[in-house]
Amino acid sequence: MRLSARVDYALRAVTELASVTGAGRARPVTADQIARAQEIPPKFLESILLQLRRGGIVHAQRGPEGGYWLARPGAEISLADVIRVVDGPLAHVRGQRPEHLGYHGAARSLQEVWIALRASERQILELVTVADVAQGTLPEAVTALVADPNAWS
Repeated sequence: MRLSARVDYALRAVTELASVTGAGRARPVTADQIARAQEIPPKFLESILLQLRRGGIVHAQRGPEGGYWLARPGAEISLADVIRVVDGPLAHVRGQRPEHLGYHGAARSLQEVWIALRASERQILELVTVADVAQGTLPEAVTALVADPNAWS
């Protein structure tokens, strides 16, 4: 699986918001605060936050008391939600959805492999929420996968 820098930064920004705007925090967080906390280039982050706002992941307020906050609780925002807003559908092959590919002969089963890969990827990314990441309490299914030493290589 390959994630773009844009997706990585978006996930880090949303996780940062989940960590500081949870528990009824009333003040929005500025893009500069997020950029500093997560070491994200500020100009790049601004365009990502605009995309996240348009995608319904964050809300924004302008002005001296302005900033960003999550549009809904972090426990209701999966990593897959953020990735889809930033990069579109999960698991494309050459820019196409796996079900739209046509393989022939000996390679025919590759389509099923790509679909299974997407389903597996989706299962994890929809299970894990930004609140899980922010709190460091990943679901048991994820921690079990990470516990396997082969997962790290």
